[in-house]
Amino acid sequence: MLIGWAMIPALCLIMFGLLSPVTRHDTPFFLACHGKMEELREALNLAAEMNGKPELALSENDVVVCEMPEKIPVRTKRLFKTNICTDKKPYDASVDANGVGDGYFNNVDCLKDGVLQALEQAGANVTKGYVGGLDAARTSCAAAESDLCDYLGRHPITTNYREAGLCPVNVHWHLGTEHLSVGEYDHQGTGPATDVVPDWQGDDNSRRLPGDDQSRRLAAAGAPPARLGFRCRKYDENDPKFTTEYNWKYCVDMKVGETYEVHWPHSAAGACGTPYQYQTPFYDGVFCMGGIISLDPLNTYQKIGVQAQIFTIVNDEDYYYPNLFNGMIVDGDYGKDMGKYTGSTTGTSRSNQVCSRYTPITWQVDRKCHLISASSFDTMCAQMLKQNDDMAGDVHAHGARELVSNEYAANNLQRRLVFHHDEM
Repeated sequence: MLIGWAMIPALCLIMFGLLSPVTRHDTPFFLACHGKMEELREALNLAAEMNGKPELALSENDVVVCEMPEKIPVRTKRLFKTNICTDKKPYDASVDANGVGDGYFNNVDCLKDGVLQALEQAGANVTKGYVGGLDAARTSCAAAESDLCDYLGRHPITTNYREAGLCPVNVHWHLGTEHLSVGEYDHQGTGPATDVVPDWQGDDNSRRLPGDDQSRRLAAAGAPPARLGFRCRKYDENDPKFTTEYNWKYCVDMKVGETYEVHWPHSAAGACGTPYQYQTPFYDGVFCMGGIISLDPLNTYQKIGVQAQIFTIVNDEDYYYPNLFNGMIVDGDYGKDMGKYTGSTTGTSRSNQVCSRYTPITWQVDRKCHLISASSFDTMCAQMLKQNDDMAGDVHAHGARELVSNEYAANNLQRRLVFHHDEM
């Protein structure tokens, strides 16, 4: 009997929550910051009425401004102070008795005396039906050796990364796309007449317009201009959602209407579930925990993977997504048509003359281009700046590596239509 009486207040609270018109609305702060003025006015007027203060009701001419801090405050004190992933990026595969490393992971010439010096590269053509020229899958083996070849061949992770035991360790993006998907993001893509964008962590060859005045000014300031990759075909200069600039708070040097390829590196050797899961540079996160990733026997393509999703940014809250930070969107057409293959790390220090030795790793690339609101990116940047590791170096676009030539692209591209809400 006493238990029944004790439950009455809780039941009343639940009933109030279900029946009260107040619970039909998001918070005023959320509504204001996402441009939902009509719903915001309705929510505030309802609150004024319920509190007996009709003089606080808003008219149709009243404007509510969302004010957010210009910068995330720099925290000098933290609960966790020792970053277990610091400087875990490897440069050597072995070190001699004198402590001199072999420099295995340094970039190398792709070819030397006609001999390939690195395994498969990225970003590649992910168009349906494309077959790369590097025989990573060992399809050229004789039929009698097919079982052995299948064992020795390199194949991408085809399940979602969570099922494969990997967790996201970083998020960053490139100006334009590094991959090619004909009909979606390709040579016919368009975008705004963007000024040269600095790539503050780029390389000397991260140049879109070498030798021009803007490039020289940026180089003099210490930042080479980011190389522009392919673009989506969604830009419409006559549609204001592609041309109305957004008031960026956290992301740096971003542009409404532009195409960006977002990468989420994943690793089985990440500090998964700890305060140091996310790292900049991403290599520190990928190689954080020892004894997991191996060159002999080679398991890098089974333990390291990258999600890639391509967006054109719009100033339209109908395309808002609250959590780009934790991984690609998998819903509806987002993340449904995926190209999966093995390749390398990317970036503009590599080309079709200079190759990455951080290879092979799995790539899972969305073949479609999607619209996303600028506020979705800004929310992601705000989350990045709250991490225990300093991710400020990744809140701007990096330059895009040129499309990998056919002879350096793996022949193991797989197409699979997926629809998993837990694809991470």
